[in-house]
Amino acid sequence: MSKLDIFRKEWLDVVFAEKNKSYGAYQLRKTNASDTTRALVIGSFFFLLVFFSPKLYSLIKGSFTKEEVIEKAQEVVLAPPPPVDPKTPPPPPVEPPPPKVDQVKMPPPIVKPDEQVRDEPPTVEKLKEADPGQREIKGDPTAPDNIVISSAVGNGPRTEEKAAVEDNNVYDFVSIEKQPEFPGGIAKFYAYVGKNLKYPAMAVESNVQGKVFLSFVVEKDGKLTDITVTRGLGSGTDQEAIRVLKASPRWTPGIQNGKPVRVKYNININFTLQN
Repeated sequence: MSKLDIFRKEWLDVVFAEKNKSYGAYQLRKTNASDTTRALVIGSFFFLLVFFSPKLYSLIKGSFTKEEVIEKAQEVVLAPPPPVDPKTPPPPPVEPPPPKVDQVKMPPPIVKPDEQVRDEPPTVEKLKEADPGQREIKGDPTAPDNIVISSAVGNGPRTEEKAAVEDNNVYDFVSIEKQPEFPGGIAKFYAYVGKNLKYPAMAVESNVQGKVFLSFVVEKDGKLTDITVTRGLGSGTDQEAIRVLKASPRWTPGIQNGKPVRVKYNININFTLQN
């Protein structure tokens, strides 16, 4: 008896006779062979595509690479060094190292009983002839007795000459030895302010009156710097007060320890409208 193939179309018609063949197992078994073949072909195609994709990518990339341009080496000509100025003094000669002197070993202090002490410290007579050190070193027998160490070469400042340190501290006018002063006194200062002060038009329209408090530094030469409004009125009065102080004649500087110093000074300028 031959082997039966139940998946052949003849058997499918016998099995599904007088049954609904529009859907279900009949349709699946009828198209099973073609679907399997189609799936195998598509799967094989994608497998080969993934397997050979690196090779294809390298071939495509190699076709678009540009040829490398090899630049020729350029010869660089260096300019000769400038001629040596004959007036330039030669550098000082290198001094030879000082000769070696005798050195005797000075043992480190260790607290031990007297019977265990072996290294004896050098005597005073040996220390007069040699320097103490960590080990015994023989000096140069041909060296002179009096070794003179020369001083450094150059025209730098000598050690005994101390440069004067300039005092740039800002002192308070209350604790200063002699306070700075406007030429002729504070009355002359306010006379100068009254003569040169111009009432701002904005302040006149707004009827702004009062005092503008300022601080400034009287420098060593009497000039006024760091002018700052500590409490103002606004409407242009602050700027006018600063302008008058900037145009002020130089003051007599403050004195501390007999020398002029920088002093911080506080003052107020009164703005009053005349009726």
